[in-house]
Amino acid sequence: QVQLIESGGGLVQTGGSLRLSCAASGPTVSKYATGWFRQAPGNEREFVAAISATGSETFFADSVKGRFTISRDNLKNTLYLQTHSLAPEDTANSLCATSRSICPAPNTYNFWGPGTPVTVSS
Repeated sequence: QVQLIESGGGLVQTGGSLRLSCAASGPTVSKYATGWFRQAPGNEREFVAAISATGSETFFADSVKGRFTISRDNLKNTLYLQTHSLAPEDTANSLCATSRSICPAPNTYNFWGPGTPVTVSS
């Protein structure tokens, strides 16, 4: 079984930055594409960014392009999301997940972590 645990969330002021991490374990984790999603209370789960298994291909939601960077270190089995210029609308529980391919649809991802909350104050 693939297990994912997010960390790095917290409280940050508008315009600040956070680096989110997702530690993965289990067989053949490096063969999965991975992605970040976020979900605010009462809202649908929203795609944020994804990266291919090798890390050579990435893509981002329009709402975070130019502000967020996704990366992975397969030797450490860790996924990262570096955020910049955070705004109150970025407040949400941030989750990492694995997929067989890069896709923004949540139902194409098979394993999920519990999430790490991000709160951006005005």
